Amino acid sequence: MRAENSATRTSAIAVVADPAATPHPTSAASSPAGSSTASPAASSAATSAASSAGPSAASSAASPAASSATPSVGRSGTVLAGLGVVAFSLTFPATAWGLESFGPWSLVALRSVLAALVAGGVLLAARVPLPARRHWAGLAVVGGGVVVGFPLLTTLALQTSTTSHAAVVVGLLPLTTAVLGSLRTGERPSRTFWIAALAGAAVVIAFTVQQSGGALTTGDLYLFGALLVCAAGYTEGGRLARVMPGWQVIGWALVLCLPLAVAGSLIALPLEPVHLNAHGVLGLVWVAAGSTFLGLYIWYRGMAAIGVARASQLQLAQPLLTLVWSFLLLGEELSAAAPVAAVAVLVCIAATQRAGRGTVRRSRTVRSGREARTVRS
Repeated sequence: MRAENSATRTSAIAVVADPAATPHPTSAASSPAGSSTASPAASSAATSAASSAGPSAASSAASPAASSATPSVGRSGTVLAGLGVVAFSLTFPATAWGLESFGPWSLVALRSVLAALVAGGVLLAARVPLPARRHWAGLAVVGGGVVVGFPLLTTLALQTSTTSHAAVVVGLLPLTTAVLGSLRTGERPSRTFWIAALAGAAVVIAFTVQQSGGALTTGDLYLFGALLVCAAGYTEGGRLARVMPGWQVIGWALVLCLPLAVAGSLIALPLEPVHLNAHGVLGLVWVAAGSTFLGLYIWYRGMAAIGVARASQLQLAQPLLTLVWSFLLLGEELSAAAPVAAVAVLVCIAATQRAGRGTVRRSRTVRSGREARTVRS
C-alpha cells in the first residue's frame, strides 16, 4: 500500500464579469477519494492538462457548475436591482405627498424612525447577531448617506423644485456611484461603459442648465449634495452586501441612526405644523417602509450580485419612471425637455449593461488545493 500526497498553490489575477458570482476557489485535488468514477491516472492527467493551460483553465475545469450558474446569478441580480429602482422612483412623489402633512425636517426624522422600527423588529425576530466591529464604520457611511443625508437634502430641494426636475437631476447618481464604486471596490468597467455613463450624465447636466436658465438654484445645490452622500452610501452598502445579507446592511444602518432620528423628531415636530391627510400619511409610510427599507434591501442584494458600477447604471431609468409617477400621482405638467432628457438617459442603460458584463475586478486570488490522498494497492 503506497500513499501519495499532493498539494497545489497558484496565484492569479482574477478577471470576472460578475464579482459576486465568482466561484469559490477549488481544485481537482479537493474531491474526496472515490467520489469520481474516473481512474486516478485519468484524474491526474486531467488535472495536469488544466494546469498546463493556465490558472483560468484549471479553475474552469475544477468548477464547471459554478461557471454555468453565473448567467443566472447575473440575471437575478439585475432583476433585484431593477425592482429597487422602481421602488426608488416613487420616492419623490411620495415625499411631495408627505410634505402636505409634515414639515421637511419632521418628515425626514419620522421616516427614519418608522423604517428603523421595522428593521429592528425584523432583526430581533430573526435573532440576528450584532455585526463585527470592523463593519460598523461602513454601516455608519450607509446610514449617513441613504438614511439621513439623501432624504434630508432631497426633501429640502423639493420645497423649491418640482419632482420631475429633481428626478432628472438625480440622473447623475449612476455616474457618481460608478466612480466612487470603482475607487472603493476596485471594479474596472470598460471604456465603452464610461463613455455611455458620461453621455447620460451630460444629458442630465444640459437639462439642468436649460431648466434653470443657465444658473444653479438652491434646490439644485441640495440635489447635487444629495448625489454625493447617496453615492457613498450605495457604494459602501454594496460592498457590505457581499459579506452580509442586504436586508441586514440597511437594517443595521437604520438602527444605528435611530437615536438621531428620535431626537430629530422630538425637536422638529413641535416647531413644524402637522396637518394629517391621506396623502401625507401614505407618503410617509411609503418613504419609510417602501423606499428606505424594502427598496434598499433588494437594491443592495442586486448590487452585491452584479457589482456596484453595473447596478448603478440601472438607475438611469429612475428619472423616466419618476416623471411618469409625477404625472399620474401629482398631476405635474412636464416640460418638453424633461421626457426627452429622461429617454436619452434611458437609452444609455443598454450600453452600460452590455459593457458592464466585461467589468474587471482586480484582486489577488490564491487557490490552495486541499491535500489529496490517492491509495494504490
